[in-house]
Amino acid sequence: ADSYVAAVYEHRVILNPNPRVPVSRREALIHMQKNLDIYEEQAAKAAQQKAKILVFPEDGIHGFNFTRSSISGYMETIPDPQEESWNPCTEPDKYNNTEVLQRLSCMARRNNLYLVANMPDLQPCPLKTAPSTCPTDGHWQFNTNVAFNSDGLLVARYHKQNLYYEESFDTPPKLELITFDTPFAGKFGLIICFDILFHDPTVALLLFQGVRQLVFSTAWMNALPLLDSIQFHRAFSLGANVTVLSSNLRNEKHRMTGSGIYTPFSATFYHAVNRGPEEGRLLVTKVPVLGPVGVNNVGDSMSPVATESDHCHRGRCADSPSPGSSFTGTMAHDLYNFVLLNETQGNLRVCDSTFCCHLQYKWTAHNKSKELYALGAFAGMHNGSIRYAVQVCAVVRCAGLEASSCGQHVLEAESKMDFLLEATFQTDYVYPSVLMNCMEVKQPDKLEKTTGGRVAMKYSNLTGGLITACLYGRMYQLD
Repeated sequence: ADSYVAAVYEHRVILNPNPRVPVSRREALIHMQKNLDIYEEQAAKAAQQKAKILVFPEDGIHGFNFTRSSISGYMETIPDPQEESWNPCTEPDKYNNTEVLQRLSCMARRNNLYLVANMPDLQPCPLKTAPSTCPTDGHWQFNTNVAFNSDGLLVARYHKQNLYYEESFDTPPKLELITFDTPFAGKFGLIICFDILFHDPTVALLLFQGVRQLVFSTAWMNALPLLDSIQFHRAFSLGANVTVLSSNLRNEKHRMTGSGIYTPFSATFYHAVNRGPEEGRLLVTKVPVLGPVGVNNVGDSMSPVATESDHCHRGRCADSPSPGSSFTGTMAHDLYNFVLLNETQGNLRVCDSTFCCHLQYKWTAHNKSKELYALGAFAGMHNGSIRYAVQVCAVVRCAGLEASSCGQHVLEAESKMDFLLEATFQTDYVYPSVLMNCMEVKQPDKLEKTTGGRVAMKYSNLTGGLITACLYGRMYQLD
């Protein structure tokens, strides 16, 4: 077939109110069954809509904020499907304490669909033979995705590589590049949350396993103006030319919302911002089966409009077409160089050292007494709690009418513009995004990547106010 129906569920997780207090296995199961009851309902709804695959979010069954000891009642030991064949639904007595695996397996089997879910995995570690790599308590604890086929067979187990403040879990001793095959769309790769920002395993799956479809379970905390969930997950799909099945957790306190099914050609998504304490959301849509790498490319030819022949210093560019001087401001914990969009149309440039961003723009609707915009550039190590290297060009709506407000969180915008944003990157991995008012993502009219690292993104006839237009380059080689 040339397409299949995919589903992701954004789950409003029922949490343990005291996750740092250890509970018995029985108490943990009572808690997890509440979330699994909801999963059961959603799997049936997805099956009714002819879904072939259903993805659930990270931490959706057990919750989060556990300690290494307090999560013990929630863990199961998950066998490696690369080493043995096991169907938990039809062989429930093969292993003890596998109630969650059994229920997920039967859920997939009953609804005749592939199912991916996230759960904690307990694995023994030979403390006597490998004392330098084993945790002191003699076992591993992993943040884990499991995949079942439509018969309930366990077909994949992936241990999260890039943890984000998860004291209850260990980083796996070896990088895992885990895939599973389906009869309806070929190969899928498994990644979890923070993994999507790193070369391993995400880019490695694309390069070395030939993956064109990623299953992405996440508990993503939104970080405007550059890394909102739907914004970056859609950007990755475009920049990497892959399908991303993104299932996020729902939790307002931690700014968790935003799920989607993204292909190089389309985006089906949901973002619950300012929409009240509603229940979770099931997304179901038809998805094209992507061919081998190099097929189904979305790039379109577009002539560059600016050059970088002159040298550019931090904060100031020689012979710059910018009508105003640049200034520095903090955005996403990094110090950006900005230049304001002061005119009704213009050709701007701003640089950070030798990395320069170019913008051609024309306002189609803009009230400068209400909204201020700036073009920003940053190249270097991201200054967050976990550091990684980036080159970023971004047009952002400032939070107020002062230059000092540029780079802050903004959820709404009224101003519309036609624009061409471009830069020459020192990486092949650049992820483009257009984020609009009411948290909508848009497909660029044209997106071009040329030899030499030049990337250009063009958009016109914006139907809503612009929050951010961004080219987010990841310098994996410098991490």
